[in-house]
Amino acid sequence: MAKSNNTIIHWFRWPLPYRITLIVLLIILVFGEIISIVEPNEFPTTFDGIWWALVTVSTVGFGDYVPRTYLGKGIGIIMILVGASFVTAYFATISAAAIKRQNSYVAGDVAFTGKNHVVIIGWNAKANEMIESLHLVKPHKQIVLIDDSLKGAPLIENVHFVRGNPSIDQTLQKANIIAADAAIITADQHKNEHDADMNSILVLLTLKGVNPNLYCVIEILTEQQANNASRAGADEIIKSYKLTSHFMMSSYLAKNGLSQIYSELNPANGNLFQVLPVADKLVGKTFKDASHELLESESILIGIKREEDTKLNPPLSYKISAQDSLIVFTH
Repeated sequence: MAKSNNTIIHWFRWPLPYRITLIVLLIILVFGEIISIVEPNEFPTTFDGIWWALVTVSTVGFGDYVPRTYLGKGIGIIMILVGASFVTAYFATISAAAIKRQNSYVAGDVAFTGKNHVVIIGWNAKANEMIESLHLVKPHKQIVLIDDSLKGAPLIENVHFVRGNPSIDQTLQKANIIAADAAIITADQHKNEHDADMNSILVLLTLKGVNPNLYCVIEILTEQQANNASRAGADEIIKSYKLTSHFMMSSYLAKNGLSQIYSELNPANGNLFQVLPVADKLVGKTFKDASHELLESESILIGIKREEDTKLNPPLSYKISAQDSLIVFTH
């Protein structure tokens, strides 16, 4: 009795579509075998009987095989009464499962199973712009968007939406953060600057706790929290308060439509900032000589990064060492 109960429990643990599919297949096979035995002249082989059972319960009814005897017709009636209900239930279950899956996807409840994807934290105009740029630069790159304010997924190609608090492990696990390539944390537009930075740093700590090797870019709105973001393990800190103020002041000083030039800095337009290691042939050369050589490959040398010190447009006589990195503007 215990073994029988275990079998029943195991059966009911199967997903409903699997159970209905198995029952339908069993009905087709059993009645196909029975009809081939009862009417061997009309159904010479078991396969002919199975074909008739399948066509009959699916309500297609080609009429190429038809039982002739009363017993055969009675078997057909029983099969229709039993089988048609299960076939209807089968298609209804499949349809309901598909609709439920779609609704779960839109609601952000479906876990992402891909790898080497980019995770963007927070939905706002900046996130939308980043997604559009990444689609142009890397059209096949998968993106996972995590946000707890959206009611439904923004239906954008190659963007998988996960609804939830990004400072909770379960949310990050649904985004498959272990297999992610990088994470970009945008400031929460619904909070004041201080609270937004504190929330971003909390998310950063959670990300690094789950995946210490994850490359993390974080947006910081206040000077006071920049050091805390660094201590929390940020690989790159975008101080938007500085970037915005510098761009605005430069536009004011230029007074000649400088803001239109900023759009060309978008990677989607084919122009990229890159930090590259120094090639052996450039070691010991001046900034001027290195600039001339890089121009041959359509790259503009704009600065040198030496450890934590960054120099943009250094003196032309500046000597480049093997430990330096080159900051270039390239296609």
